[in-house]
Amino acid sequence: MRTSDVRDLSDAELREHIQTARRELFGLRFQHATAELENTASLKRAKREIARALTVARERELERIDND
Repeated sequence: MRTSDVRDLSDAELREHIQTARRELFGLRFQHATAELENTASLKRAKREIARALTVARERELERIDND
């Protein structure tokens, strides 16, 4: 998911997206540990996806603090 797509999500959808991405990363790590993961680049992609979503969430949090 691109950054612009993540920014378009509501707060609830963003939280759900982060949870889903974390579950996916867990599954990928498990597959990697058991030597079932064929494409190790998916680990890097999953980590970036989580970081992207967390960054957007933090930006929103800081924006709310600044507006108060």
